[in-house]
Parts: sequence; structure tokens; C-alpha cells
Amino acid sequence: MAWKDALAEGEELVLATSAKSGKPNANIVISKGFYGGKLLINNCQMSATYKNLAENPSVCLVARKGGQYYRVKGRGQIHAAGKFFEEGLKREKSHKVKAVIAVSVKEVFDLDKVVKIRLPRSETL
Repeated sequence: MAWKDALAEGEELVLATSAKSGKPNANIVISKGFYGGKLLINNCQMSATYKNLAENPSVCLVARKGGQYYRVKGRGQIHAAGKFFEEGLKREKSHKVKAVIAVSVKEVFDLDKVVKIRLPRSETL
């Protein structure tokens, strides 16, 4: 699936979160790929993102691969210990990991074709 390739380990993404008040925040992040059905993003220095996710787990990502753009919506969970954290540590080569954000993908939209991509039931977590 092309959209999953856009989220593969090493791909650059835009991660947007929002505080409970509605104040938005966005960061450029590097995907750590999928593990246990969730997209992993290491939190090395994103204090506003961390705070936002503690208040509001909704996330939006924008990914690009080969000239195609995708918008991904889901729920992010912060893991400072456990299997997702350990996997994020294994996949990080150059930065100290404070926590790992595990994103459950709920919706994918192809921004070029202007269509929602239908996810198999097994892929909506």
C-alpha cells in the first residue's frame, strides 16, 4: 500500500497535535515504522507535543512519498516504558528517546486524488 510506504521507517512526516484548548502545534518527525499495528514516533525533544497528547490524543500526520501526499488521522498514546518504548529505543540511532508515541491509524486521505482511502477493518486500530 502506497500510504504505508509513506509512513515507513526513516520517512519524514509532519505531526500535528492540539491542546485541549484547541491551540495547535506541528513538528517535523521521523517515522520509526510500524510495530504491533501502530506507527511509532520517538519523542526526543517535543515538549508541546507531549503535553498536547496528554490532554488530547487526536493526531494528524502529513506524509509524502514519491510526489504523493497523504493525510493520516489517528490517536497517539505516549509510552515511557513497555514494548512500544523498547522498540522505539531499538530503532533510534542518534538521539536520546524520552518517550515513544504509538499512533493508531483511523483514517487515511490521499491529498493528490482527493479521496479517502478505505482501510481494511484489520488496519483500523
